[in-house]
Amino acid sequence: MVGTPQVPLEAAPRWARVTEATLGIPFCAGNRVQILKNGVQIFPAMLAAIAAAERSIAFLTFVYWRGEIAERFAEALADAAARGVEVAVILDAFGAAQISPRALEILEGAAIELRWFRELRPWRPGRGVHRTHRKVLVVDREIGFTGGVGIADEWDGDARSPDEWRETHFRVEGPAVAGLWSAFVGTWFEIDEALPPGWDDAVDHREPGPSTIQVVRSTACYGPSDVALTLHALVGQAQRSIRITTPYFVPDRAFVRLLCARIEAGVAVTILIPGPHIDSELVRLARTELLTEVLEAGAEIWYFQPTMIHAKIITLDGEVACVGSANLNGRSLRQDDELLLTILDGDVVRRLDEDFARDVARAERMSLDRARRRPLWRRALERVVAPLRRHL
Repeated sequence: MVGTPQVPLEAAPRWARVTEATLGIPFCAGNRVQILKNGVQIFPAMLAAIAAAERSIAFLTFVYWRGEIAERFAEALADAAARGVEVAVILDAFGAAQISPRALEILEGAAIELRWFRELRPWRPGRGVHRTHRKVLVVDREIGFTGGVGIADEWDGDARSPDEWRETHFRVEGPAVAGLWSAFVGTWFEIDEALPPGWDDAVDHREPGPSTIQVVRSTACYGPSDVALTLHALVGQAQRSIRITTPYFVPDRAFVRLLCARIEAGVAVTILIPGPHIDSELVRLARTELLTEVLEAGAEIWYFQPTMIHAKIITLDGEVACVGSANLNGRSLRQDDELLLTILDGDVVRRLDEDFARDVARAERMSLDRARRRPLWRRALERVVAPLRRHL
């Protein structure tokens, strides 16, 4: 099992200098971050915030599918609108295409400003390539949520079986909520020229906690996105440990080389990914060659066994955490709109590392010998899938 370092934050200014110089986006101090683990914690916290809303709700998501939780969210948003709260909802037209008719009926029948991001049109196929993968809930412009959760029954429960996915989401209070709000507004303005509901809310600028946060938004681009630049900059500065939890490990070659270089420099790299319950066989094929390369360099790679693990977390040296909606794949790093929080808070990082250790205890270690003995037919399939990596 991976241990949890107790490292003071003397190096925090170094991390801030690296990413602020790379992006020109400042950190903001005084935030409170609550870690929400699995649907059993995530959904009640989000629904409670919606129920307590007094002025406005801004909700943006990629996945909004079927099941009881999908209808519960629709009803909660509709109830808020009925009591006079301004409610704006943005659903990605591809990611939320499976929304249940009942949930959609509730949303459309309520006093909710509902928008679809980049509706799919046969005569404009290019719009289907670039999606919004951001997950944002902002209540009264003062409480925000982001992370990896989708609104579907797959995320409900406590990761006890293959029907209950393993996820981590984050509740944020403080100045960083303005960054979550801006991610929503940026998506809204692509769809609608009018100001979104909640635009003129009075905001309490108090600083309720110890977390220092940089909020990074990224959009589709030809080169590396701001999220990709942030991750490259931070990983390149790691000196002791890099712990990665990601559902889809399909980064570009530059990132793989960077990980290998950090291992050569003495950094302990540990990667936790889905095992038998991964929801994409293409990703399973596309990732193996890349994983083998970092495994040969000296990384530890673990396959999570109980269910699909969908959390998106990187911690570095026990000092900094990168969390949000972005995966370590081509879509998140180049093609889709994403959101990343870089968090400087020793307690938050410690708790994330403790969760990582508990997850590793429920995982199976990847063997280098087994990876090297992959059958020829499997290697042939991997070669066929390789050109698709940037789109997975």
